[in-house]
Amino acid sequence: MSEILAYVHLVPGAAPPERMPLPLRAVVIVESQATAGWQALVSDWLVESGCLYMMAWGIDCSTWDDSVDKANSERFDYGEIPEDQFVMTTWHSDESISEVFWFAKNVAHHPTIALAQTALIHIAAEAAGDRILQAYDEA
Repeated sequence: MSEILAYVHLVPGAAPPERMPLPLRAVVIVESQATAGWQALVSDWLVESGCLYMMAWGIDCSTWDDSVDKANSERFDYGEIPEDQFVMTTWHSDESISEVFWFAKNVAHHPTIALAQTALIHIAAEAAGDRILQAYDEA
């Protein structure tokens, strides 16, 4: 199955777009600060959109790992999460973005669901789709 790749630019504080149509892996590229409330909103959106593997890189990326974990736990009232809806999360504070993209392509596989879609979620004041997509392609 070939990969479906999407670039999504999110300006901190703005509403996220409609849900993604397929189960996906997401690389959250954090280049701008975000409030805790907006981070929780985006984390909920990721989980509700079918994100089953989230990798965070950039500013305070470990907090994104925690935020998505919390959103997934809240979705199931902090009870048992079915294997096919468990969101794997990682953060990559000591790696380059190219290393994270390589990880996304070669390692980030969900244990029970095939993930055909990868979303590059770019949190920044300005869009940089060409730069981000080129870096992903080269990784």
